[in-house]
Amino acid sequence: MKLLKVNLEEEEKQKNKMKKIILTLCLLITFNVSGQEKKKLFKDFFKYSTLYVSGDVNNSKENSPNYFIRTNPNGSLYDVPIVVDGTDYYDYDYRYGFGIRKIARFDYEMKGKQYYDGTESNVSMTAPNSAIKGFEYVFHYEKERSRDDVFKNHRYFLKHSGKYHIVKIESRKQGKINFDYKSAEIRAKLPIGKKFSLSAGAIFRTHERPYGYNPVEIWLNETDEDGFAVNPWYTLGFYYGYDDIYYTYEDSYTGETVSDWYWNNEQGETVAYTDLQFRQTVFTDLMNRYNEEIWEGIDAFGVISPVVGFDYYHYKNNFWLHAYGSYLLPFHNYVKGDEAFSYFNRNNWGLGGLREDAEKEQWEDYQTGVQFGWKLSKSIGVFVEGEYTKFWDSKIYNSSVGLNITLK
Repeated sequence: MKLLKVNLEEEEKQKNKMKKIILTLCLLITFNVSGQEKKKLFKDFFKYSTLYVSGDVNNSKENSPNYFIRTNPNGSLYDVPIVVDGTDYYDYDYRYGFGIRKIARFDYEMKGKQYYDGTESNVSMTAPNSAIKGFEYVFHYEKERSRDDVFKNHRYFLKHSGKYHIVKIESRKQGKINFDYKSAEIRAKLPIGKKFSLSAGAIFRTHERPYGYNPVEIWLNETDEDGFAVNPWYTLGFYYGYDDIYYTYEDSYTGETVSDWYWNNEQGETVAYTDLQFRQTVFTDLMNRYNEEIWEGIDAFGVISPVVGFDYYHYKNNFWLHAYGSYLLPFHNYVKGDEAFSYFNRNNWGLGGLREDAEKEQWEDYQTGVQFGWKLSKSIGVFVEGEYTKFWDSKIYNSSVGLNITLK
């Protein structure tokens, strides 16, 4: 009951947070506006928007059976063993959420379902231009369970498009893939004819990962003046409560005396019978655990970058082309986070840490997409869709190609 109460309180906080965001936006767009104009603005802001509550339940992934045997504690190694089912079983997966959205579709975009559930993503959320002028938004919060792991996700998106400007802010968190991103941008737009436009401005983005910084590598490779390891690899086991115990035995075949170390965890359970076995099994997990703990202690980064973009849109019933792109120039400036761990120094970390002669290294980021369709006849059509994003070391892309033949 206590856990349920905590979850309800958390969801109520998210609802209140969403209400505050919407209220703040409403106050901003109604500042210094007369009463009659305020009513019109409110009406226009929420006109055609959709409030929704949704959810789904699915079977969790079923793992292959995994059995092992355990020696009966009251017997010997050669007595009838105990067969143990070590298969991982998970409760059902679920997802539920709620929100409000108002996103216009381009002419070539079809509504996927007769209802909204918060998983939709329209082209205008990534392309510089929108299908309409004015406000578009998504305020979505959800909770999901995947293979017994519970995540809280959200997507808050607001965009205002005009003839000569583009303003967009976004906050998105997807716990299952460890994605947490915030951005805000403002651009001036120059229409060139009815189909093409250029834009330029500035964008603020966040990233949490300290690219190029590998804490465990630096820690393990630190050496003293004589070149000896300051932190021998096995000391990482001691750091996490493991203990090694020296033993010797005589090999029954060769008669030689063999010595090694076996390892126990904090509960006194043996986890490895040799140093090599420990290093090949438990030690690998400890390295990743160490890195995660160090990375978590580093604050998120915020960077401002100049951005230019283009958008070309042509639509006819039998042929359409929408091509767009944004290019972030290599004049980035960090305004949040420790610059030593920033993307500037992604290639400046060595075995001893950050090199003394390290120089900041700029980079280029970009995002582009194309939506193409051609109905060659009433029964034949070809379609190409794709988007590609390169931000820092992250590369995200999706594409699809289709050929439709309608049989008469």
